[in-house]
Amino acid sequence: MAEPEVVIQQHGAGRLLAGHQWVYRSDLRSSTAQAGDVVRVLDERRRFLGRAFYSDRSEICLRVFTREDVPVDRAFLADRIARAARLRRPMTEGAGAYRLFYAESDLIPSLIVDRYGDYLAIQTLSQATERLKPELLEILVEQFAPRGILERNDPKVRLLEGLEQKVSLLYGEVPAEVIVCENGLRLAYDLYHGQKTGGFLDQRQNRAAAARYAHGEVLDCFAGTGPFSLSVSPRAEHVEAVDLSGAALAGARHNIELNGAQNISLLEANSFDLLRQYDDAGRQFDTIILDPPAFAKNKRNISAACRGYREINLRSLRLLRPEGVLVTCSCSHHISEAMFAQIVAEAALDARRQAVVLERRTQASDHPIVLTMPETYYLKCFIISVL
Repeated sequence: MAEPEVVIQQHGAGRLLAGHQWVYRSDLRSSTAQAGDVVRVLDERRRFLGRAFYSDRSEICLRVFTREDVPVDRAFLADRIARAARLRRPMTEGAGAYRLFYAESDLIPSLIVDRYGDYLAIQTLSQATERLKPELLEILVEQFAPRGILERNDPKVRLLEGLEQKVSLLYGEVPAEVIVCENGLRLAYDLYHGQKTGGFLDQRQNRAAAARYAHGEVLDCFAGTGPFSLSVSPRAEHVEAVDLSGAALAGARHNIELNGAQNISLLEANSFDLLRQYDDAGRQFDTIILDPPAFAKNKRNISAACRGYREINLRSLRLLRPEGVLVTCSCSHHISEAMFAQIVAEAALDARRQAVVLERRTQASDHPIVLTMPETYYLKCFIISVL
């Protein structure tokens, strides 16, 4: 049988030639592909552009993963996964949990693999990786010999591919709780119900960086299960960890007990409201951490997101004592680093505080960024000193 082919218009071809890996449905000219096929991508002159995963449902109809005209077989997939593991060896030494495979950045688009100790959590977020899941599972077992593999295929993005949302055990056993070591801490992860595949692994290195600067009275907003609070607690007099979710704070309480921390208190509250109350009351802190959820999940939310980021940063800058430290983050990929820097700068001006950036950070290095794909650069973290 002839290999499935997709012909794309000049605009889509130009996008690929500029280094992006996605082609949108509006740039499709003709196709012989079925849902989830591996296809040859051609321009209108039938020049070969690469091989890609094809979706018959998503607006992202092509995800290119090689510019070479080579067979895409089991050996090809195994080599990509092994290469990703080799890349991570120097950056994950001593880490109990980290991202083992990051989709487009590791050149199997829409495949996520996270490692939590002896267990793997995977996401197959397109029709193609869902079809390849049995083969990918075999490769993961062969290369890493995990005790269990869980699929966390509950992200809403799967609905755009016509795929169901589900969480299920694929191999071996995965317990309800996995405890791993991070930066000298013991952290518990719930792979079945926790955020993302169990936790926010992308902040691992930023938590270690925050611990270098934190001091005095610390306010940790949007604290979740407490990894930032625990990371900075050895350098702090006291940490107040705030989150709106009682379930998240229950997880934080468990993590605090696992580490025997004595200087962290938990408060169930809306961080926006609390920052406003503390500002009105004249409260002051030496260190404030802002790690909110994504405020801009699509382009329509950008204006509202900017207002939200400005509000929490303005209040925090007002609450900081001289020589205080602000660790402020945005995980909205629609908010660029330049936009985020401008928001924080304007907040500092309005707060009448002189702020200097000590570090500009991104997601952990096991979530590598493709320079020609801004979508892969989503997490921004500034560590700021207030003079």
